[in-house]
Amino acid sequence: MDQPDRDGRTVADGRSGASRSRRPARGGAPGRPAVRGGSGTALAERPRAGWRQRVRTTLELIRSNPTGRVTLKIFIAVAGALVVTVGIALIPLPGPGWLIVIAGLAIWAVEFHWARRLLGFTRRHVHNWTRWVTSRSLPVRFVLGSIGLVFVATVVWLSLKYSLGIDLVARLLHYLATH
Repeated sequence: MDQPDRDGRTVADGRSGASRSRRPARGGAPGRPAVRGGSGTALAERPRAGWRQRVRTTLELIRSNPTGRVTLKIFIAVAGALVVTVGIALIPLPGPGWLIVIAGLAIWAVEFHWARRLLGFTRRHVHNWTRWVTSRSLPVRFVLGSIGLVFVATVVWLSLKYSLGIDLVARLLHYLATH
């Protein structure tokens, strides 16, 4: 059975989880958090703010100062530009190039309204595309996937050929002709 401690808060006796109470005991101070006990220690319960709320509060605190507001805008602009630049450089290669570009856009969306609108537009269209593709039959999805792979292979081939001077198709044909 739960018993109040000397401050009037309810403390569990440790027999079962069902015996714990989150309400203050009778005569306890109203508005004070309940205390959970276990092996003689009492832990005050309080609602934990999520990480988004902590980030939002921190950003509001920074924006409350004119110097902080300008510094934050510059920092977000530079960080987003770096991430978007890396993503654009990785688009021709197989991997998460577009995902990195969208992550950079999300960084910009913290401070810039145009980026927030563009990110919302992108999310809507990616979600609609995904829903449309998953509603198709397996053969249609196979054809769409094959078209995507051919597109990626073509982009990789053209990128290597014109940026590094490596022609994979010519090397493959030469290799097949000699063996």
